[in-house]
Amino acid sequence: MAKIDYKTAGVDIDAGNAFVEAIKPAVKSTFDANVIGGIGSFAGAYALPGGYKEPVMLAATDGVGTKLKLAIESQKLDTVGIDLVAMCVNDLICNFGTPLFFLDYYATGKLKVEEAKAVVEGIAEGCRQAECALIGGETAEMPGMYAENDFDLAGFAVGLAEREEMNRLSRVRAGDALIALPSSGIHSNGYSLVRKLLFEELGMGYETPFEGKPLIETLLTPTRIYVKTFKALKPYIRALAHITGGGLVENLPRVLPQNTRAVIETDKIRPLPVFELIGKYVDTAEMYRTFNMGVGMVLVVAPEDVETVLAQSDGYLIGELTEGERGVTLR
Repeated sequence: MAKIDYKTAGVDIDAGNAFVEAIKPAVKSTFDANVIGGIGSFAGAYALPGGYKEPVMLAATDGVGTKLKLAIESQKLDTVGIDLVAMCVNDLICNFGTPLFFLDYYATGKLKVEEAKAVVEGIAEGCRQAECALIGGETAEMPGMYAENDFDLAGFAVGLAEREEMNRLSRVRAGDALIALPSSGIHSNGYSLVRKLLFEELGMGYETPFEGKPLIETLLTPTRIYVKTFKALKPYIRALAHITGGGLVENLPRVLPQNTRAVIETDKIRPLPVFELIGKYVDTAEMYRTFNMGVGMVLVVAPEDVETVLAQSDGYLIGELTEGERGVTLR
């Protein structure tokens, strides 16, 4: 038998090296003064910022879900990296953590340098929006594990919080206002239902016109990153909830103390057109436990701070907290 090599087995080391060189400018564009060294070492290094009395490190990890399948099939790969960063850093800020740095994991059946570069450039853009540094990652070429045109993403964000600021439950009480920060779209949850309904049941396609543009552009609108808004409004926020899978009804109770109930006026919510389309075929209760319904983040704010928060953001009132069993009432 003739001798074989790693490339014959499906793994191209030269392509991997070319990929690392191709992404260096995008990665370096996210660096701040706390990044130590560059990329290509065995681990990323980041100096902890000063100014904290009792700093606590926070970490979050997530993926993009089956939204990634739409990106792969449509070959629109420049935004899913933003989604990846968003799903991690939006969770960090709910525990009052300021994102510091991010790492990614890209696994594929066959590494295609230009496609992978587009994804990482999206990740870098997400990091710039989140004001955190992309200090490392891993690219795995695994033939036989993934189909040749498939890849998967995972992200890892690390942030820093002041210990005394982390316990938000003690600050939340009946009478507080609920302010919605609008989502940019479906974000990164519920896409299995979206794909089943729109493409299998309704026979729509990626290029089907919707709201004046191809449907795929609406579906791949990247998840909004709320880090800058959090930093600007931090002194006025008692708690905040990232509205992801489970919707308002499952995510909002995570920031409520016992005997406190959120009452949301559904007629005040501003659903996006894509939710109105989906809602024609899906029960309302299912909509609210699957999608964000146009609300990407909910802020819990003291009554006396409502006007300040509204004036300094694009948020709007959707309800308040009352005494009662912990949970959410939609009315």
